[in-house]
Amino acid sequence: MNNEKGAASSVPTLDVANVTPRIARAAVLRTEGGPLSLEEVVLAELADDEVLVRIAGVGVCHTDISAAEGLVPLPLPAVLGHEGAGVVEAVGTAVSNLVPGDHVVLTFGFCGECDTCTDKTPAYCDLFGPLNYFGERLDGSVTLRFGGEEIHGNWFGQSSFASMAIANSRNAIRVPKDLPLQLLGPFGCGLQTGAGAVMNVMRPSTGDSLAVFGMGAVGLAAVMAGKALGCAPIIAIDINEARLETARALGATHCVNPTQTDDVVWEVMQMAPKGIDHSLDAVGSNAVIRQALEILGSPGHCVTLGFEGMEHDITIDQGHLLLGRRLSGVIEGDADPRTFIPVLIQLYRDGKFPFDRLIATFPFNQINEAIAASKRGDVIKPVVVFE
Repeated sequence: MNNEKGAASSVPTLDVANVTPRIARAAVLRTEGGPLSLEEVVLAELADDEVLVRIAGVGVCHTDISAAEGLVPLPLPAVLGHEGAGVVEAVGTAVSNLVPGDHVVLTFGFCGECDTCTDKTPAYCDLFGPLNYFGERLDGSVTLRFGGEEIHGNWFGQSSFASMAIANSRNAIRVPKDLPLQLLGPFGCGLQTGAGAVMNVMRPSTGDSLAVFGMGAVGLAAVMAGKALGCAPIIAIDINEARLETARALGATHCVNPTQTDDVVWEVMQMAPKGIDHSLDAVGSNAVIRQALEILGSPGHCVTLGFEGMEHDITIDQGHLLLGRRLSGVIEGDADPRTFIPVLIQLYRDGKFPFDRLIATFPFNQINEAIAASKRGDVIKPVVVFE
């Protein structure tokens, strides 16, 4: 998709030994559940395989909110943000796939070398935990400082709630320059999670039925992907009528509001009497996961993406599963972002993935308002933008 591929060999790489320290404006989390504070931080020198990206826009994801509230263990102080998009400012001495000036979407960190990365999908990299959740590089160093204080960065390999971010060249995905760069960040997580669960995991045939619980950005990405693949019917379930209307506009053929029925399972089964072929949970509650399983036909496949904390018990009926039904947990849509993000971008170009209809933008100095709007459900996908 990009005719600039291979240009790196003719462009000098950065001499990291002679770099003046770079200052970024960052939203720092200092206390669990507290507001983010806007501070100037100093970025570390680039490692050989890293790139420096000037952030144009960054999505607010439920996982960022969960981490800020303490549901994901994270050393503090820290900078969150893992749906960044921006322009490459500089590259380390070993980087050959990117050059300054490239437009990139930042995605999750992965090693690219383990058997899981090379034979299956980077979404389950053997080093996924330390590369994404620990707030530091594998050697224990940090990418951000405030005076003499260490600030934990490397959140999902980027920490892009900041005007500049350091990422590995593997998880910086080059995108065409004619796209709206400020809005592209959610391709790195939420959009590829929902769409990937449908396209990479369910792999429905044309005419298969699909039910999606939860009309946030992840669930609506699944609806758009289902429509692109020819699923029918596509049933959207949510308690927010405005979001159900959005789902209908994006491809849902039927909508169910659980507050307006005594039995969600019965309601859905009226639309697909033989049961649903594929269901997706983007909520994570025990009740929703049970409903997503109970509506399945035999055979049928339920994928759960909703996150309610690292330890979250659910109960299911084994007898129901034994009739050829499956329950799968999925991270990042089982995607290899290097190949899957370009697929989604092409769908967008073709008018089949209008993700921009989900987005409301906020200036960086209103990042706490953006998070609050997401938590209230006022906005489907807040994106914080930089001038």
